[in-house]
Amino acid sequence: MDTPLTRHAHIRVPLICGPMYPCSNPELVAAVSKAGGLGIVQPIALTYVHGYEFREGLRRIHALSGGAPIGFNALIEASSKTYHNRMVRWVETALEEGVRFFLTSLGNPRWVCDRVHAAGGVVYHDITEKKWALKGRDGGVDGFVAVNREAGGHTGSRDARALLEEVSDLGLPVVAAGGVGEAAQFRALLDTGYAGVQLGTRFIATTECNSDARYKEAIVRASSKDVVLTERLTGVPVSVLRTPYVERLGTTVGPFARMMFRGRKTKHWIRTWYALRSLRQLKQSSVEGANSDYWQAGRSVDAIHDIRAAGDIVADFAAALLMDTPHISS
Repeated sequence: MDTPLTRHAHIRVPLICGPMYPCSNPELVAAVSKAGGLGIVQPIALTYVHGYEFREGLRRIHALSGGAPIGFNALIEASSKTYHNRMVRWVETALEEGVRFFLTSLGNPRWVCDRVHAAGGVVYHDITEKKWALKGRDGGVDGFVAVNREAGGHTGSRDARALLEEVSDLGLPVVAAGGVGEAAQFRALLDTGYAGVQLGTRFIATTECNSDARYKEAIVRASSKDVVLTERLTGVPVSVLRTPYVERLGTTVGPFARMMFRGRKTKHWIRTWYALRSLRQLKQSSVEGANSDYWQAGRSVDAIHDIRAAGDIVADFAAALLMDTPHISS
């Protein structure tokens, strides 16, 4: 299978296990890469949730994957100088440990592109609409991960086909993210012109993911009607499963928080407060099993009916590419 993504990432199957806080544990990332896809490291999950020193965690993943390629997620929002400096160190360490595929989010990717390109790597950038794609292109990225309205977590507003059409004239490869839970959906998106597909929710419902068993079972039982958007977790809409806690609390922020988000001087403070609070809430509910307050999931739950090994999922998706005429992307 040959697409721009497989060439850029040096993988066999154009399938990414997207970075998920808090669900990207080393065993899951490694299993996807070992099977021929690309597991992406989410550094805060690796260090804060799963307890690894960052370099040690990367080496653990490499050992588990047999040295298969992995990627790294750089969230580059510059609201905190301390966080930015930490991200710079993480990028440098990842490069030292042989990582050559980087996925940027939430900011200007120029500094990441300059450093990664100098080391012979590539950078893809998360987008939800064309204006962010233009900023990414101007920052030097090599491709996009197009987050559509079916995605879990922080989601987009376009459907997959419309988003691809919107950015296809920029001449960079585009990976679809959102709404895919089975192999037929994966193949269909490749046939529309996507260079690859990124999955999140499907890989939570796997044996390698160490999230709470109740969370995995909730994904298996859920339908897309059970997925709602809430602002109460991070301050911006996030796709989560409807739980009694979500229903009781509501899905919109209160008037005081909304005022803070609109203020030029207060929006950075309130974003930081929400972000720090959500890190703790998601860790407690998704991994530690302390509660079931917030379980992130996308509308792909309609196609997820069991908990399976991550490698088997990659193999099934790869098999879909061999049916009929193989998909070729320029």
